[in-house]
Amino acid sequence: MHFKLFDAPEREASHFLGFAGNTIDRQSEKRSDDSARAALTEPGARLLLIASGKLVLEFADGSANPYFTLTAARALAVDVDEAVLLGRASETAVLAVAANLDPEGLPEHLKAIDFRSIHTQGLIDSEGLGALAQGAALLAWHGNHRFCGRCGNATEMRAGGYKRACTSCGAEHFPRTDPVAIMLTVSGDKCLLGRGRHFAPGMYSALAGFIEPGETIEAAVRRETFEEAGIRLGRVVYHASQPWPFPYSLMIGCFGEALNEDIMPDTAELEDCRWFDRTEVLQMFAGTHPADLRIPPRHAIAHHLIRAWAESA
Repeated sequence: MHFKLFDAPEREASHFLGFAGNTIDRQSEKRSDDSARAALTEPGARLLLIASGKLVLEFADGSANPYFTLTAARALAVDVDEAVLLGRASETAVLAVAANLDPEGLPEHLKAIDFRSIHTQGLIDSEGLGALAQGAALLAWHGNHRFCGRCGNATEMRAGGYKRACTSCGAEHFPRTDPVAIMLTVSGDKCLLGRGRHFAPGMYSALAGFIEPGETIEAAVRRETFEEAGIRLGRVVYHASQPWPFPYSLMIGCFGEALNEDIMPDTAELEDCRWFDRTEVLQMFAGTHPADLRIPPRHAIAHHLIRAWAESA
């Protein structure tokens, strides 16, 4: 069999996912402790204002602008002292700042909208969504790491937002990303889908779970599938990944080859879990399923995993 190391679609599957369109040059090798402060002094610097899981948008002429100048941010009494530097887009500094704003008290032309709604409503472009995912994850990490995990004393932001240093013992802490395996198990012309207890009515999705320390992606896919459904997997194949700013996860999408079909669901995790044939899944996408069953919305990686399999025949 002829094999090429880089046999793959010209455009990676990850490019089609929400929050994955980040084009910012992070310039990680150039971050200094004062890089964010220096960037704020640049006349063209653009700021994302993130307030309690919502992004502040300025609406004008029927479009939404996610970026603010330093002057505009200060006019809203936003404290920019702990702004984080995301990097540069077209040589322009892009920063994110936690804005202590009351969403109900904003001027008429401004609205604070949750991340999911911004994506599902198409309010900003893919590059803006990517910047949002980066900024929201960084700010959430800073909010959760104000104190040193070694000695318990206060930490301070360094490296433009990509490090915190303890003011007492000097320990350095770096932003984290929580890896999550999300997998579509397939057997012949069927795929395995489950329902979490918190899901919207009629929705089924791929199974998922956090990757644990010392575990490969493939091992996590096999373990989670067996724990949640009692299905053992053979081959595991990577498909795509998606930054998921809730608060700072990376969804790693894979396909798994089922070795058995007798389901033993974990009822503490799942309300239901069963096999769906390809015809039924296509009905779910089309909105014509006789029981009104549905697939997750387009912004979710599960949607793309399931669609890639359903349309692969």
